[in-house]
Amino acid sequence: MASIETIAIIKATAPVLEQHGETITQVFYQRLFEEHPALQNIFNMTHQRQGTQPKVLAMTIFKYACHIDQLALLGDAVETIAQKHSSLSITKEMYPIVGKHLLAAIQEVLGAAATPAIIDAWAEAYQELAVIFTEREEALYAVREKVSGGFRGTKEFVVIRKEKESGVITSLYLQPKDGATVPVFTAGQYIALTLSIPGHPHTYTRNYSLSDSPDQNYWRISVKKEIGTPAGIVSNYIHEHISVGDMLTLGMPAGNFVLQEHQQPLVLISGGVGITPLMSMYTTALKNPRRKISFIQCAVNSTTSAFEAAIAKQATSHTQQTIVYSDPLASDTYDYKGIVSTAILQERGIDPNSDFYFCGPVPFMKHTIQLLQAYGVATKNIHYEFFGPSETMEAAIVQ
Repeated sequence: MASIETIAIIKATAPVLEQHGETITQVFYQRLFEEHPALQNIFNMTHQRQGTQPKVLAMTIFKYACHIDQLALLGDAVETIAQKHSSLSITKEMYPIVGKHLLAAIQEVLGAAATPAIIDAWAEAYQELAVIFTEREEALYAVREKVSGGFRGTKEFVVIRKEKESGVITSLYLQPKDGATVPVFTAGQYIALTLSIPGHPHTYTRNYSLSDSPDQNYWRISVKKEIGTPAGIVSNYIHEHISVGDMLTLGMPAGNFVLQEHQQPLVLISGGVGITPLMSMYTTALKNPRRKISFIQCAVNSTTSAFEAAIAKQATSHTQQTIVYSDPLASDTYDYKGIVSTAILQERGIDPNSDFYFCGPVPFMKHTIQLLQAYGVATKNIHYEFFGPSETMEAAIVQ
């Protein structure tokens, strides 16, 4: 626990961090990559260019400053970050490097206002936070090494199958190159994929949800081809250049957006490629024949919708599939046009006491959580995950 003096200083600087935090984190990342360019292999440089990672880090630091005397309130956030770090094989040796450049960025941005007492307090506070993360991450590494087929760090996997799921989503089926057992995971988790792309100065690391049940003899990831400007470098390369027989570097599964084993009804609501972790949950939940499952699949139309046939094929007397298209084609078959709504939930007989899991793009997430709150769903029954940088739902709603 940080000293009383340090806690007082950190809490006193919280308003300053709220005002200047994003500038501090921008300077931090600039200094970090200039001195340690190899770290660009770990960070998502697209999110760096878009400014989302500095914004998220600034928010995290601000919340830490506000709750340094009540760290239990940050438990969920710490676990989410630790899971992400462990997926990327972050080591304890990296924390002093980050601390050095974070303190230097605070000093550079705040100038004379960053007194020696303030810098010393933040050094102590950062060290405390580093211990919290390194201990949790080491615990995760240790557990994952012991599971069947488990390993630490990264491992080579071979693409055994490539399948187009829609006009924009393609699945890769993967097995360990060395023939070892495929490591188990919990439905909803993701893996980190590190890829070298010809003509690019550094490797790229991206997280992709595992989209099939954990009891298969393969891992499956389902990747959306990002189009527009700028186009997704990694996703486009996967779609256009990765073939059966290619080797990919993967980390162990991670993530705390996972299916909880309950008997209460289960409702899965997907937006676009947000269906990927929910497919893993769906195929897993089907193994409980007593649990009622409703899968509400939202997409633009049939050209972007994936796994509709797979969901229907696995349906039982306890499952219900609902297709919602925002801009259907004339030839499309679907249940509702528009976006998921209270009327749809009511017409489909969705019990507000169900367990709800949803995933998709930010506008979809904002709409869905507000919808479920208005529908009377208890907070403990609402489970979600964003793709991209770790944003909180609270921040997304107020933006």
